Amino acid sequence: MSENDKDPLKRSVKDSWYVQYNEMNFPAIQKGWVLPVDRWEDFDPFILMAEDWFKKGTFPDHPHRGFQTVTYVIDGRLEHIDNGGGRDILEPGDVQYMNAGWAARHAEDGVEDDIAHTLQLWLNLPQDKKETKTIYQNIYSEDAPVVDFDGGSVKVYSGDVAGVKGPMDSIVPITLSEVNLSEGTEYTLDLPEDHNAFLYVLSGEVEVGEKQNKLAKHGVATLTYRDNGNPDASSELTLKANRRRTRVLVYSGKPIKENIVPYGPFVMNSMDEIKKAFQDFQEGRFGPPAI
Repeated sequence: MSENDKDPLKRSVKDSWYVQYNEMNFPAIQKGWVLPVDRWEDFDPFILMAEDWFKKGTFPDHPHRGFQTVTYVIDGRLEHIDNGGGRDILEPGDVQYMNAGWAARHAEDGVEDDIAHTLQLWLNLPQDKKETKTIYQNIYSEDAPVVDFDGGSVKVYSGDVAGVKGPMDSIVPITLSEVNLSEGTEYTLDLPEDHNAFLYVLSGEVEVGEKQNKLAKHGVATLTYRDNGNPDASSELTLKANRRRTRVLVYSGKPIKENIVPYGPFVMNSMDEIKKAFQDFQEGRFGPPAI
């Protein structure tokens, strides 16, 4: 039997938990770790994901190097400013992709008196791409294709999902989709079988995977996958809503399998590279401030 003749992998929950939140000092409001910072080997190619509530002044001008970010706006408005001349306001359902590459310098802020509520994912870059060009891409909600089905819909921000392709153009390809389900609706999402994947429940309650593990709002699950599987083969993730207005974000990406050193605003492969990043920033090689 060839690899393509195998039955599709049916995804199950590998691990699950609920996000715990910490009150912050103003203008930051609250933070929770969707993907905790110390488990990047489990999440590869993902490094961490934070859920933040904040007002203007929380994330002023700051640098990054060696990874990518994917920021999903849940509520409020998020203003992005970078030292390449980019400036825009993102609203609920919008996503910003940033390839920090060799030297990003930007600011992220709430707008006026808004409390911005966001999810920011850190996505690793392989060593040979850590010094690529810095790129910012805004994906507005209305530009992400939506596939409707009986009892729900799936919106695709990145990757080939549900027969459509999302507009995000990431250096390391990932899939990102938002699945909306009415109560009692079951939907099977196809993902590349060799992708590590996780999901986050934004609202409602959902039964996940072959073993129908239940997760409610603020629930996170990592999923089984076929390591070194066929990149052209699909796997099946079954989701069933137990409550109305169930909304789930699903992320997947192929593991990079390199040791990394996440340190402050940089993600490199060694402490020497981290020290070089700090030196380059202090000596002005990241360019002028964003604001």
